Amino acid sequence: MIGALRKHFGGNLHRLRSKQVLRKVLARETNFSALEDWERSLSDPTSYYLDCVRYFHRSQFPDELKMHREYFLQDQRGFGEDAFHVMWWMLFRKLRPNQFLEIGVYRGQTLSLAAMLQNDLGITGHITGISPFTSSGDAVSSYRNDVDYLADTKTNFAHFALPEPDLVQAFSTDSAACERIKEELWDAIYIDGNHDYEVARTDWDLCAEQVRTGGIIVLDDSAVDTAYRPPAFATAGHPGPSRVAREVDQARFREILRVGHNRVFQRTA
Repeated sequence: MIGALRKHFGGNLHRLRSKQVLRKVLARETNFSALEDWERSLSDPTSYYLDCVRYFHRSQFPDELKMHREYFLQDQRGFGEDAFHVMWWMLFRKLRPNQFLEIGVYRGQTLSLAAMLQNDLGITGHITGISPFTSSGDAVSSYRNDVDYLADTKTNFAHFALPEPDLVQAFSTDSAACERIKEELWDAIYIDGNHDYEVARTDWDLCAEQVRTGGIIVLDDSAVDTAYRPPAFATAGHPGPSRVAREVDQARFREILRVGHNRVFQRTA
């Protein structure tokens, strides 16, 4: 009982602290030109991340994307951080990916955002998600067991009047998932599945072969051992994906953007 109370009050104090820190961050001005310098995201990742947070809350950022984020914050439909909506918006504006793949869908926040961005920017393509669509977790994550994740993802797409995506119900290491990934060359892949090193590394190795030259892989939760220092309302990620990021073959990939614990690697060869 005492432990539960401590956890409850500790969580409330953390939320209060996070709101206070966010208010201080938003008190400073920023503009989109501050975000166009992607090199700064690598040399000064904390400052760049905070500019992304500020821009999300500015009037210039599309209201439709703000409402999308707000929808997924309700009823624990999604995780992530406000700044990530800015990151995806920038990536789709600049790189215009046609074939988009996400590993680890949860309830469809990023997958539906990708579909929305393709629609808004007039990008012809398709959206594919690979996920067990169950409450299966890993060493650092646990999920609700009272949700039909597959049906819920479809419902969330329908909420935004988006066409139903190509969904593969499987773990990323299952043969069905591996075969689907190998079916084509992808323009953009988001690895956000199992956070254990062995699985995250396996996901990377396969995706590194299947992303086209010039395409990108976004590796989630991978900034633990970087210069990024997250504010109270954010996180640097987890050890497993961060180790994978350290091991990326720099002869074949270069990091082009970093927003919080999301790191973007572009295939060069």
